[in-house]
Amino acid sequence: MTKEKKRALILKIIPPIGYFIVKLLALTCKKKFVITQPLPNEPLIITMWHGELLMQPFLYKHLRKNRNIALAISDHFDGEFLARIQSFFGFKTIRGSSRKGMIKLIKAMFKSLEDGFDVGLTPDGPKGPRHFVADGSVLVAQKKGIKIVCFNYKISSYWQLNSWDKFIIPKPFSTITFYSSEILDVKDMDKKNANNLLREKLLINATI
Repeated sequence: MTKEKKRALILKIIPPIGYFIVKLLALTCKKKFVITQPLPNEPLIITMWHGELLMQPFLYKHLRKNRNIALAISDHFDGEFLARIQSFFGFKTIRGSSRKGMIKLIKAMFKSLEDGFDVGLTPDGPKGPRHFVADGSVLVAQKKGIKIVCFNYKISSYWQLNSWDKFIIPKPFSTITFYSSEILDVKDMDKKNANNLLREKLLINATI
């Protein structure tokens, strides 16, 4: 079997199984929500660390029951894998990369915001370095006049993969404490200061 056929088979079989496992894990875990500020009923940019992606759908669904999100996910194979899992939550995905096809990706994010979607970004994705804030979130926010909210969580007991992002998987029956930051308006800020602000807010409650 060729590499392409193997990947096609993996992408057909594994994502629904992955979704089932994530839902099962979430059912066993105790969930707490620390919401700094109610979110307005308008499009927002939602930022989160790449290593904390797995359980973020449950915070989003808790906060944004009447809205939907378009997640910016890389064009790589692992990005396709993740995009298919997210689709089971009903989320739209925007495919692209901050290193290749940046203009196309930015335009797609602009279009999603104009269509009323929130946009989800991992400032340190798709390949790191870990906990580094690239310019994409601030660029989109400033160009479109959109506010930013930072999502993160702490888990009482978890596995941590030996990947660049130290990807976190909760152990069954652990406690997940979800955090949503205050609403950040960066439209009049210097880009470097805005990126530093995002990093500060994303690190406050992050699982290190």
